[in-house]
Parts: sequence; structure tokens; C-alpha cells
Amino acid sequence: MPSQNNYLEKLLDLTSKSQASDLHLSAGHPPILRIDGGLAPLVKEKILTSEDTDTLAKALMQHNNQYPRFLEEKEIDFSYSFNNKARFRVNVFFQKGTVACALRLVSAKIKSVEELNLPQIVHEFAKARQGFVLVTGPSGQGKSTTLAALIDEINHTRAERIITIEDPIEYLFEDDKAIIDQREVYRDTLNFARALKSTFRQDPNIIMVGEMRDPETISIAITAAETGHLVFATLHTNSASQTIHRIVDSFPPEQQSQIRSQLSSSLLGVISQRLVPRIKGGLIPACEVMISNPAIANLIREGKIHEIPLVIETSAESGMISLNRSLSFLVKAKEISMENALNYSSNPMELRSLVKQ
Repeated sequence: MPSQNNYLEKLLDLTSKSQASDLHLSAGHPPILRIDGGLAPLVKEKILTSEDTDTLAKALMQHNNQYPRFLEEKEIDFSYSFNNKARFRVNVFFQKGTVACALRLVSAKIKSVEELNLPQIVHEFAKARQGFVLVTGPSGQGKSTTLAALIDEINHTRAERIITIEDPIEYLFEDDKAIIDQREVYRDTLNFARALKSTFRQDPNIIMVGEMRDPETISIAITAAETGHLVFATLHTNSASQTIHRIVDSFPPEQQSQIRSQLSSSLLGVISQRLVPRIKGGLIPACEVMISNPAIANLIREGKIHEIPLVIETSAESGMISLNRSLSFLVKAKEISMENALNYSSNPMELRSLVKQ
């Protein structure tokens, strides 16, 4: 193979120009792009060897301590800036004893709520002064992009101090009315929980936690929301109700009542999203939006979380949206096919009924 740095630049440039979301490098396969949700092998490129993927991984690891830490921990997350043209979120890992890389393309431009085709009610979360907002969904469904849109909206409208804790930093914010400090786990801090604790001494108005991975981080985030801060965070869950379950169940039984009580008073809402293939190409989000009103707060406090979907479905007038209703809107607008909508629905029968209305 020619110079690995040149070859890496060629692949990254191709990823960016193809508007792919991801680039995968794995021994025994040619480089593979993910475009509009589907995998597209670059069949004109050679099959990568284990030596190729190891060398490409080393070329991606720009900081001196990254490769030794990768060898020690067997996987590593970091961000990579490509010639000031694009940024990538990179995960390097071992598979069958060989090195593999997954690179997620991060847009240089932070898109607005409108540009992302998110529901207008999402703007209300950016107007809040205090509370807890969660953006959830499976991996690769645009959670970080939605968070970036909300943070940047605040940046352009309010003079606030914002601290983000990310692993790795994805979108780079340019201060406008707000002052934004972005901290990267391992590079700027040892872990999420430690960084989150220290924010209390850093005078923030708004805190963004890239991912809540453990009970300690969740507990500190909830406390921050209770003590006058606006906190944004993500979780890998499939719905608003599952999000509440995940948070509560991450604590031992003797603490769960207290966590439900704290969550019921601090939670502002949950945005749970999926990126669905559009008929005309590309992806569009389908969103469940839960807003914590007195009914929702009471259900959380009493542990009746299974009743939350019914409240969401019957509270459209207050801005709440069920996933099925979002999918039905997109089908009726001819943005997505009925087949794809059914694939993303947890209740296909209800979805068919909504589309017919």
C-alpha cells in the first residue's frame, strides 16, 4: 500500500464527499462506508490486512499517549480533525486479535433544530433555566447532533456559562453570547463523574454530559439539575419510559425511591429519536417527546412508569409526541415509506391506525 497517511487522507476525503455517516476499517475487508443507513464496501480498494489496519490506526492516533493506552485497554475513543475539512469520532478496537477502526463523520457545521427536522417543541428545552433534559436512542441515531443543536441555540440567544463533558469532543462550539468550555474525558479529565463533580466549582449555568455511564454520574447530574443548573445528557435507551426505568434500575433497591423523587422534580423532558431512511435519500428523525408535567412527575414518583406512554399519547395539545405519531406524520408527509415506518415502530398495529386517520 502507498503511504498510509496519504491513503488515510484519501479514505477520509472520500467519506466526507460521499456524505457517508461512517467509515469502517477491518482486516479481511475493503474499507466500508455507511451511507443512508446501509453499508457500501469500497470494492475498488484493496482488501485490508492486519498490518494495514494497525498502521492506519497509528496514523489516526495523534496524541503521544493514545496508542499505548489503546494497547493497554484494548479499545479507545477519540476525535480526529482532518485538514480542517471535517472531524471524526473514532473508536479503535481489537477483533480476532487484529486492529479495527470505526470512524463517525461529524459535520463541521452545527445544524439548527429546523435544519435537523426536529419537532418545534424541542426549542422549549433550550429556553429552560433549570432542570434535566435527556436525549436518548440507540447508538448512531443522532443524539449528539441534537444536543449540539440545543447547546448552540442557547449559545446564540443567551449569555450563559456552559461546560460540556464529552468522550470524545465531537462538535466544536464557537462562543457567541455564551462562554463554552469543552472538556474531553482522558484528555482534560479522568472520567465523567469526576468532571461533573468539579463543575460545581466552575460556576456553570448549563452542563452537557455526553453520556451517563454509571450511577455516580447519573446521581451527580440529577443533583446538578436540582441545584439550579440546566443539565443535558444522553442515554442509550429506546423510549422515554425505558429511560426512566434505566435510570432508576441503575441504583440499588434501597435508593430507588429517592431517585424517583429527585427525578420527578428535576426532569424537564426526554427526546427519544430514530433516524429513518427518507424516500428521497438521506435520513430524517422520528422523535418521541415527553415533557414532564404533573401527571408524568406523579407517575415517576409512584413508580408507575409503564403508564407514561399513555400520557404521552393523550397529551399532544401540550407538545408531547409519541414515536408512532411522529412516524405517522412522516408517512403522511411522504418523507418515509410505510415499510420503514413499521420497521421502527414498537406497535405496528397502532401505527397503521394512525396513518389511516
